[in-house]
Amino acid sequence: MSYAPERAAPAEQPEGTVWPGSPQPLGARHHVGPYGVKGTNFALWAGSAEGVELCLFDDEGHETRRRLTELTHQIWHGFVPGVRPGHRYGYRVHGRWDPETGARWNPAKLLLDPYARAVDGGFTLPAEVYAHVRDWPQQDVADTVRDERDSAPYVPKGVVVDDRDSWDDDRRPKTPWADSVLYELHVRGFTKQHPDIPEPLRGTYAGLAHPAALAHLTRLGVTAVELLPVHQFAHEEHLLRRGLRNYWGYNSIGYFAPHAAYSASGSRGQQVGEFKRMVRALHGAGIEVILDVVYNHTAEAAETGPTLSLRGIDNLGYYRPAAGDPRRYADYTGCGNTLDVVQPQTLRLLTDSLRYWVQEMGVDGFRFDLAAALARSMHDVDMLSPFLAVIAQDPVLRRVKLIAEPWDVGSGGYQVGSFPPLWTEWNDHYRDTVRDFWRGTVPDLRDLGYRLSGSSDLYAWGGRRPYASVNFITAHDGFTLRDLVTYERKHNKANGENNRDGTDDNRSWNCGVEGGTEDREIAAVRRRQLRGMLTTLLLSTGVPMLVAGDEMGRTQGGNNNAYCQDNPVSWVDWSLRDEPGWGTLTDLVARLLRLRRSHPVLRRKAFFSGRAHGPEGLRDLAWFNGDGEEMAEDDWFVPGSTLAMYLSGQDIPQRDACGVPVTDDSFLCVLHAGARPRRFPLPGPPWSERYELLVDTSHEDQGQAPGTTHRAGTKILLPERSVLLLRAVP
Repeated sequence: MSYAPERAAPAEQPEGTVWPGSPQPLGARHHVGPYGVKGTNFALWAGSAEGVELCLFDDEGHETRRRLTELTHQIWHGFVPGVRPGHRYGYRVHGRWDPETGARWNPAKLLLDPYARAVDGGFTLPAEVYAHVRDWPQQDVADTVRDERDSAPYVPKGVVVDDRDSWDDDRRPKTPWADSVLYELHVRGFTKQHPDIPEPLRGTYAGLAHPAALAHLTRLGVTAVELLPVHQFAHEEHLLRRGLRNYWGYNSIGYFAPHAAYSASGSRGQQVGEFKRMVRALHGAGIEVILDVVYNHTAEAAETGPTLSLRGIDNLGYYRPAAGDPRRYADYTGCGNTLDVVQPQTLRLLTDSLRYWVQEMGVDGFRFDLAAALARSMHDVDMLSPFLAVIAQDPVLRRVKLIAEPWDVGSGGYQVGSFPPLWTEWNDHYRDTVRDFWRGTVPDLRDLGYRLSGSSDLYAWGGRRPYASVNFITAHDGFTLRDLVTYERKHNKANGENNRDGTDDNRSWNCGVEGGTEDREIAAVRRRQLRGMLTTLLLSTGVPMLVAGDEMGRTQGGNNNAYCQDNPVSWVDWSLRDEPGWGTLTDLVARLLRLRRSHPVLRRKAFFSGRAHGPEGLRDLAWFNGDGEEMAEDDWFVPGSTLAMYLSGQDIPQRDACGVPVTDDSFLCVLHAGARPRRFPLPGPPWSERYELLVDTSHEDQGQAPGTTHRAGTKILLPERSVLLLRAVP
């Protein structure tokens, strides 16, 4: 038995002292160290590096370098006494320069800690931030020539963050998937022009937490905001050269740091607290927070891009090399590089980031940009890939909302309907089918029937449910809903790419005139189309997703790729609420969401079977053609502009928390996209004796429509381009 006597605290340490510290956790963590001394532990994974220098910066920007000498399991680490929250730092990593073999170490370049939880400063991308000589005369070999200039004056720094926080006062809404309504918004764009938010808070996390912003969300009745990327991101060089910026933010460089430009309170760690307060405010309003995350690539782009973080730490440890050519990258994202999630350290980076945002920042779920790229094993998309397997068994992540954008740009990357049961997916089949129906180009009605009833053809396998389908007509990428009925061609010249960017497959209809018009008849048709599409979306089975501003007629002037328009083109125009026609559109959306919230038959947890679930019940779903007759098989295979859907509230295969069968009203929803009115006979028994009209989208003001009762067999008028929702009266 040995005895180690208690040692006294060390005397005053000389400047520059680094204690051994710990390899866990990664990143910079301020705490009380040995002998009660306060300081910060720094830990960086740099697998094949030859040395790592920690670089500390004072308020004047003076740099102090301290070499980390401790190396444990490829993690360089050290505890630095006296370093407190708010202190800025970065790393210089030493190693070989041999791009032909994928080695791109260059200690002249200051690197951002991948685990930095706050970032101070912006990326301006001058030549000095490139590890190679960007402007080398022979551009085909430029990426192989090392640049020795110091990048520290030109790049942002990580910030040590105060960890003291408790979520004891927070109450997560925990909205079930079947009850969810998503609202995609941009933190800056949603609040930038809101007249009731104080000007200093507009465009910030604090602005989104403001009561005026919350009041709009709660009035609509959405249950979750899906925030466009809020991870720290950089602007691409080609945009900066044209005087533009990356507005959407799909160019991440810091997976733990909230984007500092959205902070009203500061960038020396204050952005972390402001983000947390925003989450608490949204939770207090009953609204969940879902982050759109970009884990498929980073802002370092291709081999000719800047060296900001991962490339300079361990290039091949983080990025997928091209087959047979480690000098270049495999690019399944269209952004120059692809993170290699098969590598353990990369997988750890992403899952540590996800857990951090759930456990320490309070978020409720994630939408994964180009999720198919994350599901690739060696090359092919694999639904048993390491990333998906880790998520499935993680006790934190398997409990939050997981949404896949189920495609990437690589071979075999389109994977709609293929993700495992924990996941929901953006359903672009729904988007395309509903757009085509309302512009009158569907070849037959088969696809529409599937989309309205939960897309069982895509998701009825492996225990998946109707809420696996995130139904949407518009998203941040593409036309707004108003532009969808105003333009047939993209108008993207302001992006500076000669109108070459953005899709040409818009599936839009301009109602006869391209762009804005003073013609009242065309304007009325356009608004009628909007009401029809929004009503279709909110009455469909699945999880609806709205885009901020669509409920009040937001326009981008025909730009269908406004990723670089950080200006009124992209910002929500709140003045629309006071314009004739647009305020009533908002009212319609709010009314439809109240109906959806009140009636479980409109948000089913199980797929329809087409059969009765009780001895005296009706079939849970029935379809009728434009003549009011039940659809025969042949009816599905011919073009049509009218389809009616009967939802039986007496035949819901669902029980409440006490085991009591759930019952509801029954509804008849009639969609008529035809350019002329038509008469529709209301189905008689056993479906119903009478029907009460609840919604008629042919009316601008819904106060004119509800309350009318019709007997079964009555040939009601279906106005042109309209949706009618009727309740079966018992």
